[in-house]
Amino acid sequence: MTGQVRTVDGRVAGRRGQATRQKLLDCLSEMLSTSPYRDVKVIDVARKAGTSPATFYQYFPDVEGAVLEIAEEMAKEGAGLTDLVAGRSWAGKSGAQAAEELVEGFLSFWRKHDAILRVVDLGAAEGDKRFYKIRMKILNSVTNSLTDAVKELQAKGRYDKDVSPAAVAGSIVAMLAAVAAHQKGFQSWGVKQAELRPALTLLIHLGITGRKPPK
Repeated sequence: MTGQVRTVDGRVAGRRGQATRQKLLDCLSEMLSTSPYRDVKVIDVARKAGTSPATFYQYFPDVEGAVLEIAEEMAKEGAGLTDLVAGRSWAGKSGAQAAEELVEGFLSFWRKHDAILRVVDLGAAEGDKRFYKIRMKILNSVTNSLTDAVKELQAKGRYDKDVSPAAVAGSIVAMLAAVAAHQKGFQSWGVKQAELRPALTLLIHLGITGRKPPK
């Protein structure tokens, strides 16, 4: 966490206050992984953190405000997903490697932040613009770089020029996000994690290059 941390009434929090605030966020994150978002109450978060509801309200207006703080921090980390695709070559075996690393990095990020991402998806689906912006910030980190990759291939005459690069990239990222959110569900279809990654890698490579990855 960088910069000054302030209380709800605008005072700068001291070192102990910052530690208490972070503990409240950590406890809330833990609770979101085991309880439905709507069931999490301020008193339960405060009790888990060993403090009082009054202390919670010094730092956050409500549970939703604290959840947004966690989501914003997660989105900052999500911005790093762009490194998985920015400036990558999609020619030959380099393209296969780029697709493979994108799949691995994206699925790993989603698994790590599964609980808060479920809340972000819920808020975005309900039309909350704050959660929608956070969700799009994460997806755009990959979409924009993939769009540039398709444009580059079009410029070299290696991709159909009638196809919208943004539509291709957006479709691929939407697919990635849907699959990432459904990782546990694949087990009910008899699909193992070890089988999911190669399938996704194939689809992404096909989508970006129009070709199967080289053996």
